[in-house]
Amino acid sequence: MSDSTQNPRPEEPGQYPPGQGSYQPGMAPPPPMAGAPGVGQPADLMNRFLARLIDYVLLFVVNILVVTVVIVGALMGNSGSMMGSGSSFGASVVSSLLTAAIALGYFAFMESNRGQTVGKMLMKLETRGPGGGRPTMEEALKRNAFTAIGVIGIIPILGWILSPILMLVAVIAIAVTISNNAATRQGWHDQFAGGTSVVKIG
Repeated sequence: MSDSTQNPRPEEPGQYPPGQGSYQPGMAPPPPMAGAPGVGQPADLMNRFLARLIDYVLLFVVNILVVTVVIVGALMGNSGSMMGSGSSFGASVVSSLLTAAIALGYFAFMESNRGQTVGKMLMKLETRGPGGGRPTMEEALKRNAFTAIGVIGIIPILGWILSPILMLVAVIAIAVTISNNAATRQGWHDQFAGGTSVVKIG
């Protein structure tokens, strides 16, 4: 009996003995599909939005605890009532400054230290610097500078009106630039930071 009869070999790609699959040792595996969504690809707008939403919910809770309980409580008199309009304005200024500092500090520290915020961990996303590693603190601060827009709330009346409007404009601009940049999904804040990006890691 000939060798070809005893040891049949597939003559066409994909025809292998039963139970051995379509890949054999010594053969190169098929190349990955270019542009396929998944691990290592730029994160889409929806995943990034959900990550930010999670982070802002977390920051809201922190601000309630820190700003409302600690700061406002410290500016109240022993009787439990606010000590005049001066104290009320002081509480507003401290609240605006502290809220902006907490938001900017949180995003900048987490992204430069881990490459991820809590929201990005849950959504399996990672922020990367222009060189592909973690962003530097400077890059992370630039990338998230818009989160500190609330600091203008220290300006009476005008600041309270402008702060939410400017934040909304910044968020819309980020969403539009991410959507328009199909290749890298970089928003204007990524470009402002020197070329940071967000990728899917899981």
